[in-house]
Parts: sequence; C-alpha cells; structure tokens
Amino acid sequence: MAASNTITRERIAAMEPRIRPYIRHTPVLRVDMADFDRPQLAVDLKLECLQHSGSFKARGAFTNLLERPVPKAGVVAASGGNHGAAVAYAAMRLGHKATIFVPEVSPPAKLDRIRSYGAELVVGGARYAEALAASEAFAEKSGALQIHAFNQEETLVGQGTLGLEIEADLADIDTLLVAVGGGGLIGGIAAWFAGRIRIVAVEPEGAPTLHRAFEAGHPVDAPAEGIAADSLAPKRVGEMMFPIAEAFVERSILVSDDDIIAAQKALWNRVRIISEPGGAAAFAAILSGRYAPEPGERIAVLVCGANANPATF
Repeated sequence: MAASNTITRERIAAMEPRIRPYIRHTPVLRVDMADFDRPQLAVDLKLECLQHSGSFKARGAFTNLLERPVPKAGVVAASGGNHGAAVAYAAMRLGHKATIFVPEVSPPAKLDRIRSYGAELVVGGARYAEALAASEAFAEKSGALQIHAFNQEETLVGQGTLGLEIEADLADIDTLLVAVGGGGLIGGIAAWFAGRIRIVAVEPEGAPTLHRAFEAGHPVDAPAEGIAADSLAPKRVGEMMFPIAEAFVERSILVSDDDIIAAQKALWNRVRIISEPGGAAAFAAILSGRYAPEPGERIAVLVCGANANPATF
C-alpha cells in the first residue's frame, strides 16, 4: 500500500520538533535479567510508560491535532483507553473539544484518565471494533475530526518519533522488542529504523493480529481476547502499517496471558515500574524465554503503557 512510501524517516524527523514542546523525552533504564531470576543479560528498558497520558499514544495524538485542521465540532476517537486518553490530553492542551468512544472492556484506570482531561466519554460495545463503528457514526453526524488509533498516516508518523528517540538514546542496540495491537506503534518505529536494527513484534496469544497477517500475507481478522484486550486486540492490524511491517519487522512472537501477568508483576516487584498488560507484553517475551537472544546481542524492550493499578497484579 502507498502508505509505506509516505511514512518516511524524513517526515518523522520533520515532525519530531513540532510535537517536542508537548511530549516528554522518556528515560531508559538498564536492567540485568539476573535481577529477575534469569541468566545474566543486560536489557535496556525504554520507559515510554512515563509519557504524558500514560502511554506512547500522545505522540500520534499531537501529530494529528497539529497536522490536520480541527473543526469547531472538535475531535473524536475510538480506543481501548490509551489512544482515547492521549487524544483527550492533546485536545485539552490545544484547546479543542474531544469525544472518546471506548468498549466495555476498558479498565477503570483508563476511563478515569480520559475523564480527567475533560473529554466526553461514551462507553459501549464489547470490543474496540464496536467503539470504532460508533465513533465513525458520530463523526459523520457531528463533523468532528476522526483520529484513528493506528490506521492513519499522522498517527504512524507521530509514533515514529519514538523510534527517533530510541535511536538517540540507544544507538548501539541490535534488537528492539515492541508490543503490537493495531500496529501503529511498531509501524512508525519500523519506518524510522528502516531495517537498520532487528525489530521483533510481541503479541498476546489471544489477539495475534500481526501474526495472522504475516501468515496470510495481508491484514485479516484475528481473535480479540485476553488480558490485554483493551490495548492489544483490534480485529486486525492497519492496512497502512502492514507493508512497513512486511519490509522491516523480522517476526511476531506470541506470549500467553500468564507470561504478561508475570512480566507486570516482575517489573513492579523488582524495579517498581507500573505497566499495564499491553505495556508489559514486550518484556514478557524475554522474561518467559520466548525470545532467546544470541550471544552478545544488545537488546532493548519498549515498555509502552502504564495505565493500570498495581494493586490489581
């Protein structure tokens, strides 16, 4: 699809200074896997969970609102929670009205965050796809600007600025592990690196969207279940990101709900990092051994979301 030719390093680099006043340069923490009762291995954690609104999604939200004309009706988004929180936050900062549609699986921590930014929140439907349909109907009726969570050029470009930041922080890494739902994050990051490092996707077994797309050769419907269903379980990956993933993502690794829960607990208990299930999924791949590094491999893991209550895990 043509989007693979429009989501470029040049476009990402040009966008980064535009959104920089509104986003944080998030920190990197180097850990030793021996601290997690695994064989000794240095791993760099990019803590995008400390971004405004609690996830990487703020990058794409600000890119959309700064690049596209916003009508008087404001903006509308469908989300499992994090994209909605990011759009609500960006709209609040830039003085626009926001209406956010979320499914019933969205956790209270995410709903509270969306409300805290002053957005109108509509909860309905069992899964993300139903919230998306409701948001599209609202956009058509109201004239509000639809901001898609992953299948939108500006969203991909904005998430790509995280790739730029990771390269600035970790110039010598060989491999980056990234969680995947709709694919906006890994699509943007892969477009930035453009094959210069190994990028590995990590997905829940209950929502193998990119895994199924790789098998089929194009985006297809996949199950939308599991503990990370609020953030990593759309029906399928985005059409715009898939050519980028085919070109620059090495493979997809599946992790179980138990793997994700163990990763959440380990990050909290050993290094006091709060992560939601989707945010911990990439770390679950290395903690569980489902990703086995080669000798001497320099590995970074993206911890991408923190909208969770640690008392629940």
